Amino acid sequence: MKMAFVFLTFALVLLFSCLYLKSDNIYAVITKKCEVEICTQPTVTDSHLKVELVANDFNAPTKMTFLGNNDILLMERYIGRILQITDDGAHRQTLLDLNVSAGAGERGAFGIAVSNSTDHPNVFVYLTESASDGGAPIGNRLYRYQLINNELIAPKLLLDLPFSPGPNHNGGSIAIGADNNVYLTIGDLDNVTDKGRPNTKAQNAVDGEEPVGSGGILRISQNGEVVGGGILSTEFPLSLYYGYGIRNSFGIDFDPITGKLWDTENGPNYGDEINLVEPGFNGGWKKVQGIWYLKGSNMGKEIKGVPEDLVDFDGNGKYSSPEFTWMGRFGPTAIKFLDSDKLGSQYENDLFVGDVHNGNIYHFDLNNSRTGLSLQGSLADKVANSTSELKDVIFATGFDGITDLKVGNDGYLYILSYVHRSIYRILPS
Repeated sequence: MKMAFVFLTFALVLLFSCLYLKSDNIYAVITKKCEVEICTQPTVTDSHLKVELVANDFNAPTKMTFLGNNDILLMERYIGRILQITDDGAHRQTLLDLNVSAGAGERGAFGIAVSNSTDHPNVFVYLTESASDGGAPIGNRLYRYQLINNELIAPKLLLDLPFSPGPNHNGGSIAIGADNNVYLTIGDLDNVTDKGRPNTKAQNAVDGEEPVGSGGILRISQNGEVVGGGILSTEFPLSLYYGYGIRNSFGIDFDPITGKLWDTENGPNYGDEINLVEPGFNGGWKKVQGIWYLKGSNMGKEIKGVPEDLVDFDGNGKYSSPEFTWMGRFGPTAIKFLDSDKLGSQYENDLFVGDVHNGNIYHFDLNNSRTGLSLQGSLADKVANSTSELKDVIFATGFDGITDLKVGNDGYLYILSYVHRSIYRILPS
């Protein structure tokens, strides 16, 4: 009896110690010191692969990008720092400390990308800027820096975008296309008519105001110029839009084989999407979300055929239905094509998507033309009606708030966890 009591006491100490670590210092210790089942540990479903912790103890990490092998730039949302992490996390230094407005909603520092198309790498940074840290916002802004001798210098303001009404749906994902142009997501800035600002035509309001640079995927040159005169119009800022009708996107990436752009899209509490984004893409918001017409905050009537009463900008914009939709609220964020065979040829050039609500990574094969996903069984209708329907496409779990996925220079898949405040990688076991 005494031994049983001692064992029970020891077990309770372990349990409460683990809970304490999880709630008070989850970011540094959750995968290294927590060894009982109640603590979250990232796992991968393929027994030939494993998850490895690279670096941790970051402050609200949102995005990362690679400079070289074992050389990562990481962005911290609330304090606006850009860190350089080398030697598998053994060394880190602050390259830049930005003034961010991050006191409410989804504002802050949330986009970073590197282009090596010039003599010195160009580093693109997107943030809700303020005059001082934590102050009132003065703009959602895209800057270009040059990386010279491990310093980010010569900032150039490329885009000064609206931030109101906000504070949500600022977007922030940046990608460099094969054309060497810069692609940036920005949401609708939480713009609804009851906040005193009319919806714009970029939100498919036929009688709305002209677009202001929100609610779309924007494209510019690395010098901040409009590319090719624009797709939807030659008039600024409509000339910036590569796609529109976007509520809240946290992820874009280019197919390494076709060069086509894909994105993730967050719905209100349903209708999260994966989209193939052709030039002039119209995502349907705020008339359509997923495969449903909107009715208030609930799912409306299911769409049959092409939705009506959408804005097409004189025929230059075209609605495209999602390639995949979650009926529930999952919050897909990062999207990445694994342009590597280091995890096995069966994953090479396939699509991976992370979510923020469940910490899952989903793996999708593409169809033969690479214009859609190869979906089988209950997902053949392109809709995940329940969590159980996702079991065949769940690749990894337990990352708790995924904000970014990247393929490292070593060919492995890297994951950024907002909740764990950590960088992980998946590699052969």
